[in-house]
Amino acid sequence: MATTRAVPRFPDGFLWGVSTSAHQIEGAVDTRERSVWDVFTAEPGRVRDGATAEVACDHVHRHGEDVALLAGLGVDAYRFSVSWPRVRARGGLDFYDRLVDDLCAAGVRPVPTLFHWDLPAGLDWRERDTAERFAAYVSEVAGRLGDRVTKWITLNEPAEHTLLGHALGIHAPGLKLLFDALPVAHHQLLAHGLAVRALRAAGADDIGIANSHGPTWPASQDPADVEAAGFYDLLLNRLFADPLLLGRYPDGIGELMPGDVAADLEVISAPLDWYGINYYAPTRVGAPQGTEIDFGGIRMPAELPFSVREITGRPVTDFGWPVVPEALTEILTAFRDRYGDRLPPVVITENGCSYEGVDDPERIAYLDGHIRALHRALEAGVDVRGYFVWSLLDNFEWAEGYARRFGLVHVDFATQRRTPKASYAWFRELLREQRA
Repeated sequence: MATTRAVPRFPDGFLWGVSTSAHQIEGAVDTRERSVWDVFTAEPGRVRDGATAEVACDHVHRHGEDVALLAGLGVDAYRFSVSWPRVRARGGLDFYDRLVDDLCAAGVRPVPTLFHWDLPAGLDWRERDTAERFAAYVSEVAGRLGDRVTKWITLNEPAEHTLLGHALGIHAPGLKLLFDALPVAHHQLLAHGLAVRALRAAGADDIGIANSHGPTWPASQDPADVEAAGFYDLLLNRLFADPLLLGRYPDGIGELMPGDVAADLEVISAPLDWYGINYYAPTRVGAPQGTEIDFGGIRMPAELPFSVREITGRPVTDFGWPVVPEALTEILTAFRDRYGDRLPPVVITENGCSYEGVDDPERIAYLDGHIRALHRALEAGVDVRGYFVWSLLDNFEWAEGYARRFGLVHVDFATQRRTPKASYAWFRELLREQRA
């Protein structure tokens, strides 16, 4: 059962919000250009049950109802993403103009993410030019929305977009490049740096990025397991954070990247106003086992220099992810210790879980545990400024289609009926208590 103990009080001004992304909820595919995800989902066998995001939550047509849900929830802010393919279409920014106006009228702060995996079809992150095109798109969005939007996120989870989309081929665009996908990582980082420059030129002074991070635990203290876990930790927790916060790649990585890496790193490491962390679970990692492994629906090739192992003795979500709230405290304190004064204030830009049902005590317990773990990080001296639940709505969950439900609000995808879950009411009450 979910706990009824009061959550400890967070500082005044702490930002409470919820998150979504454009491709996962918007629908209205006929009013935007195609993305790499449209191409990917059209290929048989790519997505569970052949699902597509052509309608999804029909948010473009129903955003008024969704803004009302946000207002009823009582959040300070709403993190959504702007669809680059929609902006490229005729009148594409008109929708975001209306959405931002409606959010402001409802007293909900708009927090746009400028890239959440839906790259326009025909563009390719292996090409440096894509980073420059991204910066031009960011300038266009900031010029249109910057009079009302003050808090911006450049990219969402470039690590997953690189690994799942370009190294393993599980997500769009479906490439299986393994370590030849490293240029994709570099060009996304460069795109981030160029976007920061474009946003600064437009007057923005509250800019962050949303990177996924979590503790990596070795499967044992055997040197081979420890070494493998260290390499996985480099990929998940340092490949993107080190260039952003320290202005350098981890040892041995920079020489594998394309172009004038030293000059690019000066752009990539432009100072941030805050650093976003998406946290879901820790990962247990050991030495390679010589066979392909299915881990949480992800096929891990045998040739990888590590193998992901199961974390036992913990409850798991419907996605099979272990529920370990204290690992959120662990990753935050680890980042503080690793980066010191180079780490700006932190915002938890995603945290959530997949469970079925409108009566969802497991989700309440998950969120309660992680919010308490976040407070413990604050008590340990980590400068955390905000927390966003993933997600407002059940949505199109990428390669899983509609089989996973992360929302505080249940969506009947046949009728588009929205039904707030028990977790929605719980989070609403938490916010009221925080402001009492």
